[in-house]
Amino acid sequence: MRNTGYIWQGDTLQLHVYLQPRASRDEIVGPHGDNLKIRITAPPVDGKANQHLLRFLAREFRVPLSQVALLSGQASRTKLVQIQQPRQLPPMIRPAE
Repeated sequence: MRNTGYIWQGDTLQLHVYLQPRASRDEIVGPHGDNLKIRITAPPVDGKANQHLLRFLAREFRVPLSQVALLSGQASRTKLVQIQQPRQLPPMIRPAE
């Protein structure tokens, strides 16, 4: 089932992210077209925003950093991120059925 910004594949969650770097705080904003908008404080320089995004998502979904992977979009604002077996879900993401 495809929802705005994410899709479940078994117990793995794939997030279609629209990233806004250099924000005032780290937060998952909500739907942004077919993506999930996420704001982070890190600048988009030397991969810092990507690393910050992965650490932020690991904290939000309560998983080790090793279970969060950037699949595509290394140099783009739109990214595909995979989270294996998330232990906690933000309100806008429904559990897998």
